[in-house]
Amino acid sequence: MTVAAKDGARPVEVPAAPTFREATRLWAKIGLLSFGGPAGQIALMHKELVEERRWIGEERFLHALNYCMLLPGPEAQQLAVYVGWLLHRTAGGLVAGTLFVLPGALVMLALSSFYMLYNDAPVIAALFFGVKAAVLAVVVEAVIRIGKRALKNRAMVAMAVAAFLAIYVLKLPFPLIVLAAGLIGWIGNRFAPGLFSGSAHGKGNAAADRSGVVDLMFERGELGHTVPTRWHAARTIAIWLPLWLGPVALIAALTGPGSVWAQIGGFFSLMAVVTFGGAYAVLAYVAQAAVTSFGWLSPGEMVDGLGLAETTPGPLILVLQFVGFAAAYRHAGAISPLLAGSLGAVLTLWVTFVPCFFWIFLGAPYIEQLRQNKALSAALGAITAAVVGVVMNLALWFALHVVFGKVESVGWGVEVPVFSSLDWRAALLSAAAMVAMLRLKAGMLPTLAGSALAGLALQAF
Repeated sequence: MTVAAKDGARPVEVPAAPTFREATRLWAKIGLLSFGGPAGQIALMHKELVEERRWIGEERFLHALNYCMLLPGPEAQQLAVYVGWLLHRTAGGLVAGTLFVLPGALVMLALSSFYMLYNDAPVIAALFFGVKAAVLAVVVEAVIRIGKRALKNRAMVAMAVAAFLAIYVLKLPFPLIVLAAGLIGWIGNRFAPGLFSGSAHGKGNAAADRSGVVDLMFERGELGHTVPTRWHAARTIAIWLPLWLGPVALIAALTGPGSVWAQIGGFFSLMAVVTFGGAYAVLAYVAQAAVTSFGWLSPGEMVDGLGLAETTPGPLILVLQFVGFAAAYRHAGAISPLLAGSLGAVLTLWVTFVPCFFWIFLGAPYIEQLRQNKALSAALGAITAAVVGVVMNLALWFALHVVFGKVESVGWGVEVPVFSSLDWRAALLSAAAMVAMLRLKAGMLPTLAGSALAGLALQAF
């Protein structure tokens, strides 16, 4: 069944609004196929929602994406929650966001268990040796991809360089860098409009915007839940804040503030507030805390965790699930390590993704009233530029710990490699992976698989 919309004098056929069951099937499909990081996931949703099914118009899709990019947490999963909420209210958002994460979370739990049980086996160690080299190439490719999109002028390049120096040399905390970048973009917009603004969208594309199911439902006044009520913010906070932080407070009260459970709940709750720019941007901060401060895992294991997350569907930030699993597994106390690790993974998932629903349900009605806001766009542009610098730091951190066996600290806490500890095999595999991804345009999964097999062959010799 279709309905007709008017685009000037030309009628445009638009599908009828999907049922809740139809939407659930699509969200399950997207959750199972969402490989390739946020870029691939957003492209998949655009294809399914905008191009093929026309459930939402181009302009509104990009408007929702811009808001999600301003939020901490995985923007692709939050975009799914946003569109699900538009179509079927809170229940639609819950189903969309949960199914986007659930397949990858189950796979990641199985991989984390397997890794902790068998990572000392020679064959497994050789496979992960190759995966680490490929992960370095993946991160370098991410720096280039994000940089091309974000660094549109000298001011944004300067912002990226400043962010890199702030986190690498000055060791400033990641949340402070993000807040400073957003503030600079917000203020800069008043004195130099357009300096930090994000890419324009929607111009000359009103036809595409009106042709979406959601857009026609707006025109017919059928989406009353998108209009914020007087008590919307207070009610949302009263429901979702206890859901998010209540279990963390309860666990800390039962096990003590110094327990691994309290540490996992508190640390990853903080990450849920400061993970602007996606998983790559926050990994350097997570790695520093998980490796140095808490001692949950080693630098090499952190790279292994990212390699596992790269091979699963769902948001890349599922790497945090691996960290939570490792932390609880190694501090299990009186219970089974596998059970403890599984509980640690579930706790990490809870405090990582419950806030994602909270941000969308809290802010989406207001954002729908702000279809164009130059100050928000400028803040987003400045934050995205700063994220490039942070991801550059992550790439350097990975390179030091993958290609060299030892690093040492010099002045200002800067780490430099001990060149005599160069691992030529890791350097060779990393170079080959970079050629495959950057020059030959090989996909991420084939590159990871090829590098793992190559690592197995090199270790055999």
